[in-house]
Amino acid sequence: MKRAVFPTLYLVTVLGATPALARNPQQGAPNPPPGAVRNGGVTGADTSKDYRLVAGDKLRIEVYRDPQLSQQLQVRPDGKITLPLIGDVMAAGDTPAALTGKLTAALREYINNPVVTVIVVEAQPQTISVMGEVNSPGVQPLKYPMSVIDALATAGGFKDFANTKRIVIRRMTPTGVQSITFNYKDAIKSDSRPLYLQPGDVIIVP
Repeated sequence: MKRAVFPTLYLVTVLGATPALARNPQQGAPNPPPGAVRNGGVTGADTSKDYRLVAGDKLRIEVYRDPQLSQQLQVRPDGKITLPLIGDVMAAGDTPAALTGKLTAALREYINNPVVTVIVVEAQPQTISVMGEVNSPGVQPLKYPMSVIDALATAGGFKDFANTKRIVIRRMTPTGVQSITFNYKDAIKSDSRPLYLQPGDVIIVP
C-alpha cells in the first residue's frame, strides 16, 4: 500500500506592521493592520484582505527559492515598485493579495510556478488632502468611515466663491488616477449612501 503524501506547508511570519485604524470604505468593516500575503492568502495574525497600498508603504517581496528576485522596497510617489525581470509594477491602490497575484502572473513568463510573498513591513499613516476654495486646506488624517462631506467640514467649509457643484476627488487606482465629480449641494439633499474616501484621495474645490 502506498503512503499518502501531503504537501509541505511554508509558514510566513508577519513583520511588525504599523497599526491602521482604517475601515474599508466599501464595506464599513474595521481594517486591521496590514500583514503578509502568500499567493493571495493572508497569513499570520493579520486577517485583513482590504488594506490598500499607498505611496510610501515599505514592502518585502519574496520569491521562494530565488534570493535575487526577493526585494525589500518602498512604493514610490508614482505608486509603482520595480522588480528584476518584470520592471515597473503599479502597487498603490492594490491590496497585498492583488499585488501578490499580479507579481505571480508576471513572473510566470520567467519562472515555473513562482511562489510570491508580499509583506507590508511598514505602512504609511493614512491621509487625505483638501485643496482649493476651502477655509483650511491641507492634509487630514483619514478616520474611517470618512465621507467627502466630513472632510470638507473638517477643512472649515467653503470660501465665498467656491463652486460646490464641480468638486473633484482624485484617486490613485491600479490603472492610474481616477477623477470623481462631486456635487455638494446634491449630496446634502440626497438620501443616497455617502461617498467615502480612500487613503491618498485629494479633494479639489474649484
